[in-house]
Amino acid sequence: MRKTNFIAYIMCALMVVGCSTNAGTGGLLGAGGGAALGGLIGQLIGHNTKSTVIGAAVGTAVGATAGTLIGKHMDKVKAKAAAVENAQVSEITDQNGLTAVKVAFDGGILFDTGKYVLKNNTKTALTKFANMLKSEPDLYIDIQGHTDNTGSDRVNDPLSENRAQAVAKYLVNCGVPSSQFQNVSGFGSHQPIADNSTAAGRAQNRRVEVYMYASQAMIDAANAGTLQ
Repeated sequence: MRKTNFIAYIMCALMVVGCSTNAGTGGLLGAGGGAALGGLIGQLIGHNTKSTVIGAAVGTAVGATAGTLIGKHMDKVKAKAAAVENAQVSEITDQNGLTAVKVAFDGGILFDTGKYVLKNNTKTALTKFANMLKSEPDLYIDIQGHTDNTGSDRVNDPLSENRAQAVAKYLVNCGVPSSQFQNVSGFGSHQPIADNSTAAGRAQNRRVEVYMYASQAMIDAANAGTLQ
């Protein structure tokens, strides 16, 4: 996360009481697809276009035993995430060949059409999700916002960015350490997962995706045999 954005967050956080935010103004977290703190975002397995994987290449080798330990730990993360209302959970693979977890939230559930202020009735689920993330301090987190292709890129690109930021800021205000967030980015309508020519397909494309993958600290623990 960029230092200037981190300072902005600290100043804002001093004025925030409780686990809530008006996420309609300003970006607090590293955005625009940049490689903040080494996190690299790309299209993931399961998208209907070319596939890449997430996560920065680590500086140390990850042994087979360590990879197995991380896989078992991510199974626990996946189970925790699956207990969150409206969370669509799946298993993916990061750049290091390690198990990671993707959680997708329907954009129509989180936001009103064309808006990026979180609906009040979605905050209970996001608070529960934040509590799960707080229990996993060695996870790195990337967030992507996506839209359907209705309207122009001039509208959709910033809308998807602002929606990703809104979710990230809410999670941070709920106590998730800002250091866990590696990238918070909007991709507009450029990464569809369904057919934009149908209403059902467009609904699937309007989404916010959260990617959880092993940090260097988790990898180190796995290599040492101490990861539970």
